[in-house]
Amino acid sequence: MVSERQGGSATPQADGGNRLTAELARRAYNIRRHALRMGEVQGQGYVAQALGFADVLAVLYFQALRYNPADPHWEERDRCLLSIGHYAIALYAALIEAGVLPETEIESYGSDDSRLPMSGMASYTPGMEISGGSLGQGLPIAVGVCLGLKRKASRSFVYNLLSDGELNEGSTWEAAQSASHWQLDNLIAVVDVNNQQADGPSSQVMSFEPLEARWQSFGWHVARVDGNDLAALSEAFDSARNLQEPKPRVIICDTRMGRGVPFLEGREKAHFIRVDPDEWALALEQLRLEA
Repeated sequence: MVSERQGGSATPQADGGNRLTAELARRAYNIRRHALRMGEVQGQGYVAQALGFADVLAVLYFQALRYNPADPHWEERDRCLLSIGHYAIALYAALIEAGVLPETEIESYGSDDSRLPMSGMASYTPGMEISGGSLGQGLPIAVGVCLGLKRKASRSFVYNLLSDGELNEGSTWEAAQSASHWQLDNLIAVVDVNNQQADGPSSQVMSFEPLEARWQSFGWHVARVDGNDLAALSEAFDSARNLQEPKPRVIICDTRMGRGVPFLEGREKAHFIRVDPDEWALALEQLRLEA
């Protein structure tokens, strides 16, 4: 891990691009493995989201984001705001892989006095910028952070991670309008579209398509990609960061919950899953075979 790593460089071409994709694939595999090991500690959790979002986090932490693993509060860092607090298991897995958290803490996941509570809380966990989970709060916070950074003439970006279910919240769209009004070109929203929330398929609870047109109508630069395609994600993150227009950017990522573990990917309802004790070893083995 390189301290104070610089994100946002153009994606290398030809063999360099292949090497980058291979490295990102290795990181995504490790993020999934860390998440499965944490899930096994409690026997349940938001494991399917972590598996589906792992490719996005691999590109974010190992290509796009500028941070110092030894100093999570480094002033020049890019900020990663986890609005979807129940995805904490996914972000912990990325922070472990990035060297911000030690792998030895996996066994404490969700336990009393752990730095890895089941929902993300900034006061507990190094690298966790906000306490998320009350959906619809992350993007408004991100707008405020972006305004503050601009007043300090900071070069830092703010990445806000949110979900399709979170698009139900009016505060999300108020923040989207505000970000456009203030021309927050240091804001990159990342929307995980897996069509699943607590009450069922997100598109049936509250329809959200056409999603690209909706964000564009609020004055945002929009990219939509397969959120499990590392090459497409790599290009989208680079384009968002390097865009020379005074507007906020959003990357819409269509992901598949349980990605990398076929028997979890095929489960009918996967918002919060319980995995039988004998299935964790199978999940790790299927992940290894799919890699």
